[in-house]
Amino acid sequence: MRVVTGWMLGLSVFLGPVAVYAQEPTQLESYIRLHYMKSEHMIPMRDGVKLFTSVFVPTDTTKTYPFLIKRTPYNVAPYGEDKYPAKLGPNELFVKAGYIFVNQDVRGRFASEGEFVQVTPHVTVKSKPTDVDESTDTHDTIDWLVKNIPHNNGRAGMYGISYPGFYAAAGMIDAHPALKAVSPQAPVGDWYFDDFLHHGSFFLAHAFRWLTSNATERPKPTTEPTKPYVYPTPDGYKLFLEAGSVENIDKLYLKGSIPFWKEMMEHPNRDEFWQKRALIPHLKNVAPAVMTVTGWYDAEDLYGSFKTYQSIEAQNPKIKNVLVVGPWHHGGWASVDGDKLGNVNFGSKTSAFYRAEIELPFFEKYLKDKEIPAPPEAIVFETGSNAWRTFDHWPPSKTESKRLYVQAGGKLTWDAPTPAAAKSSTGEANDEFVSDPNKPVPYCEIITPKMTIEYMVDDQRFASRRPDVLTYQTEPFEEDLIVAGPLEADLWVSTTGTDADWVVKLIDVRPDAPESTPLAGYQMLVRSEVIRGRFRNDYARPEPFQPGEVTHVKFELLDVLHRFQKGHRLMVQIQSTWFPLVDRNPQTFVPNIYFAKPEDFQRATHRVFRSVDHPTSLKIGILPTPKPVRSK
Repeated sequence: MRVVTGWMLGLSVFLGPVAVYAQEPTQLESYIRLHYMKSEHMIPMRDGVKLFTSVFVPTDTTKTYPFLIKRTPYNVAPYGEDKYPAKLGPNELFVKAGYIFVNQDVRGRFASEGEFVQVTPHVTVKSKPTDVDESTDTHDTIDWLVKNIPHNNGRAGMYGISYPGFYAAAGMIDAHPALKAVSPQAPVGDWYFDDFLHHGSFFLAHAFRWLTSNATERPKPTTEPTKPYVYPTPDGYKLFLEAGSVENIDKLYLKGSIPFWKEMMEHPNRDEFWQKRALIPHLKNVAPAVMTVTGWYDAEDLYGSFKTYQSIEAQNPKIKNVLVVGPWHHGGWASVDGDKLGNVNFGSKTSAFYRAEIELPFFEKYLKDKEIPAPPEAIVFETGSNAWRTFDHWPPSKTESKRLYVQAGGKLTWDAPTPAAAKSSTGEANDEFVSDPNKPVPYCEIITPKMTIEYMVDDQRFASRRPDVLTYQTEPFEEDLIVAGPLEADLWVSTTGTDADWVVKLIDVRPDAPESTPLAGYQMLVRSEVIRGRFRNDYARPEPFQPGEVTHVKFELLDVLHRFQKGHRLMVQIQSTWFPLVDRNPQTFVPNIYFAKPEDFQRATHRVFRSVDHPTSLKIGILPTPKPVRSK
């Protein structure tokens, strides 16, 4: 089913009919070859380093065109002026719309000169030519392009997904005057919370897969991609469990080939190594128009997306700042139809709709002065009802903050614990489970060594049936409930050990139904997050738990916009292991978990309290419930 807002209907009128389909790569490549002239350049930066850049100029020279730039660490293949790519630009519609496309290998990657630094730290004060970062490299690139590439209209836009999204965001800082529109899509914002680390916990399966593909050493410029890592077994649970510590994983499988893996192991805390890689605080003096794009099920850079939008909003109040969120996995808006993920169906080809009616109009308006209405502040897909919605602020200004409290018997209610329910046979009311790091809770049901893109909507019944996962749920809702904005887990816990991770999941439980009903009883994961308990008070200064002592652990789960339909339940699961998505906490406080010894990994009894003095809860935002308007 397709839901169209008034703004989107108006946009369709301005654009006229747009064919939304993906051409065969050979067809699009042939079109590009016929209608674009390719040239390759080594563009000099202010410190003398030259960056390899491919430029595609339309063969129709009766017009002028804006630049559309992607800067990437992943290569700009195919190399050679007679070799043409199968696609150009953010999506297939841009090629016929007419732009000067620019693809660049960033400093130190593939055919570019210089030294590559992971998530280049931003240099705040630039007093000499050697004070370079991604903002200066972007500035110097645009300056050279405007002066040297013919038939340009003096305007430039930038885009990129994931790591290229980071380069797009970094390029907005102290922007070149020609830079008029930027779309950071799933951008890395702070690597202590994006990708490999979540509140100090290490996303092992994801880090291993990505770093083996993208972080091996490059002794000299090359156009050859890294060969993919061949896993010795598809059973990641077995592979990483038997290896033991993160240090042993490096010794057994990586064999010291990934310098950044070693650097991460040396910096488990949020020290200067990580702090200087946080781009979000530096997003100042950015381009006049920004559109940050992400997906609700982006397993890699959801943090960077929301925090990039929020930082731009706070530090650049006068610019046009747009947030787009769809029902997509990481980069799904550019690579798939967006009609489903795993077992969950979203009712329409949401990615094709985004590409035609949101992404293309954004650049057409700000780079070509097309008479298209300005996009709303937030264009957001409401999961659970499959409806696109627009807001003038994110989170929505009408959101009401409420709390759901865990109660006895696995219940979840809006009412805080009462004195009568605050006692148990063992003292203060609590629920306990035994956490064994040598038998951790798997993060998904399938056998895989990788982080799957589907895990963020997976059925959680396999976890709720384990004794080391606490499960709480509401009664079936008598009317629809819309949850919007960020979530906050507010836990009161204790452990018989001296360290622990805490995982919290928000789940939509579908009602049981006859056997023939699809997804009957499905426990759909809506949002989840983990914190390494030692960082509960300070990410830079870890501290142990005192055995048996009630301790407060509070952390943010990122935003949602989800409708729990009438008859559904809201479930919260709390657990301590999530393997091998997250590396194992030994549950014994050691200076550096990555170097933990076998004897450090100990069973512990964890308790979650639900008393008057220590009421564990989940803070959520509730939106008024309009009836979704569905097209026929």
